[in-house]
Amino acid sequence: MFVSTRNKKDLFCSKEAIIKGLADDGGLYVPKEIKKIDLSLLKGLSYQDLSFEIISHVFDDLNREELKKIIYDSYSTNFDDEEITPLKKINNKYLLELFHGPTSAFKDIALQFLPRIMTMLNDDGKDIVILTATSGDTGKAALEGFKNVKGSRIVVLYPYKMVSTIQERQMTTTKADNVEVMAVKGNFDDCQKMIKEIFEDCHFDNIHLTSANSINIARLIPQCVYYFKAYFDLLKQKEIKENEKISFIVPTGNFGDILAAYLAKEMGLPIDKLVVASNANNVLTDFINTGIYDANRPFYNTISPSIDILISSNLERLLYLVCKDSETVASLMNDLKKNRKYSISKEMLEEIQKSFLAYDASEAECREVIKKYYDKYYYLADTHTAVALVAAEKYQTDSKQVVLATASPFKFSKDVYKALCDSDIDDDLNAMNILANYCGLPVPKNLAELKDLKVIFEDSIDVNDKETIINKLKEF
Repeated sequence: MFVSTRNKKDLFCSKEAIIKGLADDGGLYVPKEIKKIDLSLLKGLSYQDLSFEIISHVFDDLNREELKKIIYDSYSTNFDDEEITPLKKINNKYLLELFHGPTSAFKDIALQFLPRIMTMLNDDGKDIVILTATSGDTGKAALEGFKNVKGSRIVVLYPYKMVSTIQERQMTTTKADNVEVMAVKGNFDDCQKMIKEIFEDCHFDNIHLTSANSINIARLIPQCVYYFKAYFDLLKQKEIKENEKISFIVPTGNFGDILAAYLAKEMGLPIDKLVVASNANNVLTDFINTGIYDANRPFYNTISPSIDILISSNLERLLYLVCKDSETVASLMNDLKKNRKYSISKEMLEEIQKSFLAYDASEAECREVIKKYYDKYYYLADTHTAVALVAAEKYQTDSKQVVLATASPFKFSKDVYKALCDSDIDDDLNAMNILANYCGLPVPKNLAELKDLKVIFEDSIDVNDKETIINKLKEF
């Protein structure tokens, strides 16, 4: 069963939480109780079987046979590595590669699963309409997952000229009858704000309006799996002993990926620290260190655009999980809505700091670490993984460090190449080939074909133009 972060009295089944996405009170769904899982039962399982055990552990009221089928469908043929999320030792750290799916980003892990679980649960004849905002990678992963899925339609908003050219091209060339892509003349926070307001203010009788963002609990739970997988891979490789605690370093903006790690820890995964890695938009670094969340600060467009975020939605779930007081959370979220700022109690901060540390990385530091890892270890990291690598080098610990590699470096070829050669390339699409020739590595097929695809969606809308989106939802 699930509750809303802003109302713990009402209970919701898995189906309600997944289909609705966002609670009517504006809160996010969280498990009423996070039950421990027996690690001994998970050892040696394939990625598919591990996913089934963990996902069914949380969504324990769903049909197990149907759930197992869609999990196998999600992770059997759509990834270019049979391990799904391979773990590679690089010097004294471990890179957990999450970019082997159909759009070359970690969002594929959850967004191959989400359309299937929604289709399985939608049994009342209404279409599911997904309205989602993206800072870059969620958009294409969601479009790829939902395109041509019977009984579903999807609208994706992204910040105009604030995602990489490759990310934009991936989205705007998506060809399917049930998709729509719109650029919003604002930043990701503006896109996310518009969507939340539509969810809160609008009612549609003939559709299920929901989201593919990590505000949807069915986006988060599949992401717990690869943290368990990394632990068991380290055991298999004899890099750690049974129940030895490990640390994860996660580049994060919306706080979803690292919250999945916290849920895994609450389920019993032996984790030492969870390290929040931010770029110049370091609101999370300040919050973890001070307990003050203050989004009243400049917004920076960086070389790691997917984490260029100042309003981290999933942090709300963490606040609830550490205090279990929905009234406190509702008050904090009201402060955030009114003032873009809130402060938590000393007790809540101390509880958060038991599990979390935070560091941020400058663009110069990211470029340096990209070059270092390529020159010394022949490992090519993208600009977001670089943020995590910088944080990992600042984090002094005796526990094994697992760094999340969240995207293919070819999605950000211009900036990766500049880091390696201190040379600028004007054309992003051409930059992929130049980087590939320089490194002797192949461009992922889904990215290599972008130059030949026709751009279908070219519209942009004003940052306050909710009406256009609402009309599209009605007619789409």
